[in-house]
Amino acid sequence: MFHLIGGLFDPHALTAVQQAVAALEYEDGRRTAGAIAARVKSNAQAVKSPAREAVIARVQAALLAAPEFVSAARPKAFVRMLVSRYEGGQAYGTHVDDALMDGGRCDVSFTLFLTPPDAYEGGGLVVRDTAEDRLVRLGAGEVVVYPSDTLHRVEPVTAGTRYAVVGWVQSWLRDPRQRAILFDLDQAIAAEAARAGAETAEAEGAPLERLAQIRSNLLRMWAQ
Repeated sequence: MFHLIGGLFDPHALTAVQQAVAALEYEDGRRTAGAIAARVKSNAQAVKSPAREAVIARVQAALLAAPEFVSAARPKAFVRMLVSRYEGGQAYGTHVDDALMDGGRCDVSFTLFLTPPDAYEGGGLVVRDTAEDRLVRLGAGEVVVYPSDTLHRVEPVTAGTRYAVVGWVQSWLRDPRQRAILFDLDQAIAAEAARAGAETAEAEGAPLERLAQIRSNLLRMWAQ
């Protein structure tokens, strides 16, 4: 499943992240790519530093505070996060993310766009699914979440500079179909809670209570 999530930062926090990212030191992005992906990768990535780690920590906290992200990814651990920069025609050709990074399994990928779309040209994230290529070009502070086993690319940035934070999550649920089922169940529980109200929700045998029981039991059966 693909999820587009906004509202991770208020305007002041977003500006602070953008300024911090622009001030980082960058190096050749191929240093973190696998052997096959490195052949089609042309971008810059922030050098590891206390300033970069502060940005990553802030983004991670914002993601964990976003209910839709938690529901979609079911994060067990953040495997890796990188700060990327594209400019001057740089691009990342079609590739699949490594299955394993830094000792963790990559189940869910995400890209947090940090540059307003009118500040650069090109640079769309294109994710291939069974039916068609999906072009994603979001506003600053918006994130796209998608399965790590998909082929995807970043189109050339022909003008301006595109900053983003990209990352990978090891999920409690290895199977994307299970994550999709539980995401839909979360949505159903939220809708029932809004419809029923607190008194009905607390009543013995109420639909909300049974839905929550089903969710817990599925997580207990599937989580690893």
